[in-house]
Amino acid sequence: MLAMDTTFRDDDLMWRAVTSTALQDTAYVLIIGWETVAAAVLVWGTVLWARRRDDVARRWSSYGLLMLLLLFGAGFIAIGGEWFAMWQSKTWNGLDAATRVFLLSGVALIVNLLPSGQDGRPGTPPAS
Repeated sequence: MLAMDTTFRDDDLMWRAVTSTALQDTAYVLIIGWETVAAAVLVWGTVLWARRRDDVARRWSSYGLLMLLLLFGAGFIAIGGEWFAMWQSKTWNGLDAATRVFLLSGVALIVNLLPSGQDGRPGTPPAS
């Protein structure tokens, strides 16, 4: 997608194309690294939820979900979709998938941050 080789070839946009394979490979490795770290953070959050460490689990889960929102919202939807005109590509258009991940991550983050205790503070156990 960075090469913009499957877009409409508009001269006003093609100056944005990244044709260096080294830069393309670096971008892909960074994206995969970011996804791996986000997955590890979310797995750790899941482990903490299983251990009933609600306050810490909520924090780690929020970090992981925010990482996904940044990657798919800013990275794929904004930069890939708009700057690199991914929406024009029939081959590499990942906007629908990115939008789904962005939306589900956002909903999960909202649910994750809902108050759990009777006093309204996240992570506070209800009074007995």
